[in-house]
Amino acid sequence: MKMVVAVVQDKDSNKLADALVDRNYRATKLATTGGFLKAGNTTFMIGVEDHQVEGVLDLIKENCQSRSQLVAPVSPMGGNADAYVPYPVEVEVGGATVFVLPVEHFQQF
Repeated sequence: MKMVVAVVQDKDSNKLADALVDRNYRATKLATTGGFLKAGNTTFMIGVEDHQVEGVLDLIKENCQSRSQLVAPVSPMGGNADAYVPYPVEVEVGGATVFVLPVEHFQQF
């Protein structure tokens, strides 16, 4: 058995949740916040049998696409404000960060 932990952007979370339900995968959704953009994410915890891992990874890949987004940089704290340029910066967001972990023991009550 494996635990698939997928951190996805909030914009993709409903689409992924619907796809998981349609394929009868059980998942727990957690509201999380990313450290770099300080933006909302959703972390899915999906427990599956070993042979189901590839199917779950394919669903995540199909439903969580990366995209470009303009973000305003955060002003430096305590730094030289003269060199600070407050222009938006284009960054890649979305997609998914996925961890597949072995599960030693599982119980359901």
